[in-house]
Amino acid sequence: MRKLVVVMIALLGLVFLVGCGADNSEDQAGKASAPTVMGGPAPAVAPGFREGAPERDSPAPTEQSNRKEVITGSVDVTSGDPIAAAGTVTEQVRAVDGRIDSRTEQPGTDKRTARAVLSVRVPADRTDAFITGLGGVGTVTRVSTNRDDVTMQWQDLDARIRALQASVDRLKALITAATNTADLIDAEEALSSRQGELDSLTAQKRSLDDQVALSTLTITLTADDESAPGDPDNFWDGIAAGWHSLIDWLQDAIVFVGKALPWLGFLAVIGGLLYAALRLLRRRRTGAHATTAPAATTPPAAPATTAGDDQTEQR
Repeated sequence: MRKLVVVMIALLGLVFLVGCGADNSEDQAGKASAPTVMGGPAPAVAPGFREGAPERDSPAPTEQSNRKEVITGSVDVTSGDPIAAAGTVTEQVRAVDGRIDSRTEQPGTDKRTARAVLSVRVPADRTDAFITGLGGVGTVTRVSTNRDDVTMQWQDLDARIRALQASVDRLKALITAATNTADLIDAEEALSSRQGELDSLTAQKRSLDDQVALSTLTITLTADDESAPGDPDNFWDGIAAGWHSLIDWLQDAIVFVGKALPWLGFLAVIGGLLYAALRLLRRRRTGAHATTAPAATTPPAAPATTAGDDQTEQR
């Protein structure tokens, strides 16, 4: 038993010595392989940040300057005087080198509120500042903008235009160097076709450039609640409102009658023609029945008697 215990202790000591030797060898190998900087070990480099390796989560470079966007939107503004506010908006558009494409004004009456609608074009880089400036005209109640990326469309048009321009230049050179009439005619026909396509693409690109350079905004100006017409506040205003309502109703009724008279005359003519046609049809049917009625029957004549018959009757 004692021998077994001694053997086990000896084995455990041997395993311990072997393990310590392996650890010392690994430490020495790591120190030998680690580079030194200024006489000391080099600092550890985190994965993904080694020399020559791309930075983790680094965004790909984008060319923001070449991005083409078409900006459209609408703005709703309330003001005490929408017509005057529309004039102020027009001045603000001209101040930012924009333009007015359309302008509609509706003055206020007792039955409807004043209203103005403007379709304006302002430089794309000043759109946000222009919308912010509309707060000085009235109360901005709603703003809606949309940015449509047309970079790919613009680049496609530009590439096609450059290719067609190069083809047109080559055809012009061929026309200049043509030595016979057949080659000259063929080159001129091809040049005419290519030039027409080039002009069409150029016009499309010019229109797209205009949409990119100038944003399109629809500005709606309406009267606020204080300026909007409301219900009468006292008895006399109620009488006046009722009188005006009666006059308006009578005017509408007169206009309706005037519009209905031509239709009534037309319907009367159609009704008279239908009535005459029905009477004529009835007369024809009555005459047909009279001609097809059976003739009156007469009683049959008595048979004639002969002289012999009379003599036998006498006997």
